[in-house]
Amino acid sequence: MIFDVFEEERASLMDLRGPFDGFVEKVVRASTTCLIMADHNRYSVDARAAGHMVLVRSHAERVVVRLGEDVVADHPRCFRRDQIVYDPWHYLPVLMKKPGALRNGAPFKDSDLPLALTQVRAKLKSHADADQQFVKVLGAVLDHGIAAVESACTEALEAGVASGDVILAVLARRQQPTPPPSVTTPDALRLKIEPVADCGRYDAIRKRA
Repeated sequence: MIFDVFEEERASLMDLRGPFDGFVEKVVRASTTCLIMADHNRYSVDARAAGHMVLVRSHAERVVVRLGEDVVADHPRCFRRDQIVYDPWHYLPVLMKKPGALRNGAPFKDSDLPLALTQVRAKLKSHADADQQFVKVLGAVLDHGIAAVESACTEALEAGVASGDVILAVLARRQQPTPPPSVTTPDALRLKIEPVADCGRYDAIRKRA
């Protein structure tokens, strides 16, 4: 039996010193549509990598793409063929320039957004500039992070005034520094005669002099 042979050889085997992170590595050029090819599938990369040579590492369960020292994509590995795996956040800089892509662009058709952002998008549908307003909200993720934007959306929804400008105002307010605590003057340091804004007091002193 195979197991019996394994038991006989166990004493001669080396101990595992750590996890083995095996991968296949190759250099490819990212297309102008922010896609790279790996294992017969295409994966999106961050927009800044478009047109550049990138390093693609195909791990057992993930596909990681690097541009220099920066990770520009990290996808679960797809084991089917001829699939396109999008991360809509990779296209956010492009979306800022072309808000109409939010409605028609392939990366955004089935995008899975946090609940608060989905609710804001639904409320904005009645506005003529719905796409532009929502793209403003998504653009704030670049500066504030997804958690902060989601929290600001929740606050705006609770106030019943969900709009792009309101959400940006909430984010700006939260960026303001916390005011320092007020200082209570000890009784020993209090003035016995509080200063009064009265020019007549100066005139009286000048006359006595």
